[in-house]
Amino acid sequence: MTEFVPAVGGTRMVPAPDPVARDYLLLALRLDQHRPGLVDAYYGPADLKAQADMESLRPPARLADDAAALRKRLPTEVEDAERRAWFHAQLDALEVQARVAAGEVVAYPELVARCFGWPMERVDDAIFDEAAAELAATLPGVGSLEERLAAWDRALTIEPDRVQGVADTLAATFRGRAEALFGLPDGEGVRVSTIRDRPWGGYNWFEGGRRSRIEINLDTAVTVPGLIHLMAHETYPGHHLEMATKEARLVDGGGHTELAILLNNTPECLLHEGLADLGYRFAVPPIDEVETIREVIERSGLAISSDRAAVTAIATAQGAIRRARARLKGSSGNAAFMLHADGNSHEEVAAYLVEVGRRRPDQAEQQLKFIEDPIWRTYVFVYCEGEALLGRWVDAVPEAEQPARFARLLAEARSPSSIEAELSLPSGNP
Repeated sequence: MTEFVPAVGGTRMVPAPDPVARDYLLLALRLDQHRPGLVDAYYGPADLKAQADMESLRPPARLADDAAALRKRLPTEVEDAERRAWFHAQLDALEVQARVAAGEVVAYPELVARCFGWPMERVDDAIFDEAAAELAATLPGVGSLEERLAAWDRALTIEPDRVQGVADTLAATFRGRAEALFGLPDGEGVRVSTIRDRPWGGYNWFEGGRRSRIEINLDTAVTVPGLIHLMAHETYPGHHLEMATKEARLVDGGGHTELAILLNNTPECLLHEGLADLGYRFAVPPIDEVETIREVIERSGLAISSDRAAVTAIATAQGAIRRARARLKGSSGNAAFMLHADGNSHEEVAAYLVEVGRRRPDQAEQQLKFIEDPIWRTYVFVYCEGEALLGRWVDAVPEAEQPARFARLLAEARSPSSIEAELSLPSGNP
């Protein structure tokens, strides 16, 4: 019979962890005391959280040794190869973060690579120039590219007091599409709110019990395409559906209690963010993209809403504009290297994001708040790199099979190296 223990903050029950999972959870909770923000979500056994909170603070150098020692136990204590690979990657990330917390100097590129179990490369600026040329050929109006992008964004900016209602509608729409494609865990749900003064544009706080709290930052303009992407990313089939599915199938259903904690700056985040960005293609399939954008424009009450021809023209052009702007997002990783590896100043990096990344000045400053944050300074790479890796993996099967392959990402705990290894097989299949 499986033993169950109460989860944090409620009556929900979770399986008691095996020794490796128990020590992994304690290690992460202890390291979070030195690196606040490492733990993004915890809905594991309450007694472990209480133990970590009440015991004497464990020095980060010892935590690094604990991570290394736990990694050595994996071959004899974890039978399943996939689970063993997952633990190995996560523990390497925790070890390097503990060593940094202990005062060791780790070069930024090495730190990023070990945090995510994946080497991050700079992107050739020529790619951004090509994307900008595509934008210039697609965007309507006259003037410089910067002026036309700003005009495009202004025309599609949602008034702050209408963001919540539009977001709620999108969540409901995407929920229905996800249910049809992937199914939903029993009892899952999200609630959306708006907030200010954060370094990110939107955030999913997974609370356990299949429930998520979504926050949308109103510090920068919220546009129609931006909100559509954000809600697919944070809700269905993005972060919320992944976390709720893994909780139901792997934690409660499979006894993988180590997954009852989500840790920032670890390899699971590369796949977590990649899945959420890749999920846009299922939340807004190409055949529905124009109509989805048109409906959101009209529901947002924008000035252009009454001109149906203009709305249709904008919705039709947005797909190409979205794809070109997505390619420009790689400039954020270059900016992080410039700041943390090359020693460029804040002003120099902001200018790069504006001139090469084609961001508005306010967008550049918001991105720098993220890149300069002690926790998020390494995180900026995971979106583009994660989506690229998982996109190749999903595209390795015929289009008709891609929803089923994506569903595996929702329900399996994978490591970047295992995804890469599967891609290297002749058929791209296990």
